[in-house]
Amino acid sequence: MENKLQELTEKLYAEGIDKANQEADEIRRKAGEEAEEIKKQAKKDAESIVRDANKEAEEIKKNLESEIKLSSRQAVTALKQKINNLITARVIDKPVEEAFSDSEFIKESVVKAIENWKPDEGATADLTILLPGKTEEKLKSYFQSKENEILQKGFQVRFDDKLSSGFMIKPVEGGFKISFTDEDFKNFFKAYLKPRSSKYLYGDQK
Repeated sequence: MENKLQELTEKLYAEGIDKANQEADEIRRKAGEEAEEIKKQAKKDAESIVRDANKEAEEIKKNLESEIKLSSRQAVTALKQKINNLITARVIDKPVEEAFSDSEFIKESVVKAIENWKPDEGATADLTILLPGKTEEKLKSYFQSKENEILQKGFQVRFDDKLSSGFMIKPVEGGFKISFTDEDFKNFFKAYLKPRSSKYLYGDQK
């Protein structure tokens, strides 16, 4: 009886050990599978992160290159414009200022304006010629001697301290003004010269 009990105990023990080992093996197997799955997922996640990072870096690189190119073009254009402005200023500003500081030039310009003024036949111009106040001493006697000729065309001569150079023509009663100042002529010549000097310096490039 004791032998049978001993055998039964040993058998149950052996079966328990065997089952425990099988369960342990199954746990290890599942753990290994889970670990492998985690490893694969981690690898996928890492590859995805690297891929996204590379894509973002490439996009940043393209944007930077585009901005650098744009900034370079803007800088070159600004530099060309400055060079062009310096050239036109050197060529135009001083000669025009000197011309409009010459009383003889102003005399001739006013006379030419009067000679070429074409009011309707039989009508008088009823216009005022405004000259800089600082030129009054040099020009007043000249235009007084021309007074009859000027008055025949309906012109009056006035000196205005607000006018710095050149002259203006305007109706006696106010309204429009036709301006012949140094700034007017500078702007006129610069508008003409800038495209020509730019083409000469840089060809047809923009």
